[in-house]
Amino acid sequence: MNANDRTPADLLRSALAADPGRPLVTLYDDATGERVELSVATFANWVAKTANLLQGDLAAEPGDRAVLLLPAHWQTAVWLLACASVGVVADVGGDPAAADLVVSGPDALEAARACSGERIALALRPLGGRFPQPPEGFTDYAVEVPGQGDRFAPYAPVDPDGPALAVGGLELTGAQLVERARADAARLGVGPGTRILSGQSYATWEGLSHGLYAALAGGGSVVLCRHLDRLAEGGLEKRIADERVTVTVR
Repeated sequence: MNANDRTPADLLRSALAADPGRPLVTLYDDATGERVELSVATFANWVAKTANLLQGDLAAEPGDRAVLLLPAHWQTAVWLLACASVGVVADVGGDPAAADLVVSGPDALEAARACSGERIALALRPLGGRFPQPPEGFTDYAVEVPGQGDRFAPYAPVDPDGPALAVGGLELTGAQLVERARADAARLGVGPGTRILSGQSYATWEGLSHGLYAALAGGGSVVLCRHLDRLAEGGLEKRIADERVTVTVR
């Protein structure tokens, strides 16, 4: 990774320049049987489209606060980097009533209604599918994002020293986030080719770092596992082997 990277969006740009075709985020959902894998290039394209939706249609500005009521999921990872690309603070699990906008999964829609700003709903269905019936009062992400542009340019440069992430009572600037992610990558021994399997929630810094940021900072990739408790006996060992996992955190 580039030593000059100072924001999460910088880390993604460096990953894209280094090897766009390598896997970056793989998701297993053992409640549905879903497996989806995104290369750096595909992930970056989703980030660009989401950032364009955020900056354009939703009129989000640097310093605005987006509460993310979402599980550890590839679409959550996309939203985290889209917020970083625009300069919006990603507040994971925060108070919707204090947010400029809220991004909610299907299990948190009622709580998300406390937000008086824009409300975006993610169905979290396989292949990024839309809601069968759009929830009232919400923009269906899967309906709006496909038509967005494949390239993103912020209206104003993102300040590395501006607020970027809030999670579990911790608030970090973009530069602080990158510094922590690099330290975690070094601690875990993450480098090119490292595959981190994580069954952790995104509700803590550790879960976010192990499930996204440390891999970005170190040039590795992540295998996110939802509902690991539903995996058959011996299934985890097989997955670790099949996915060539080198680091496991649970």
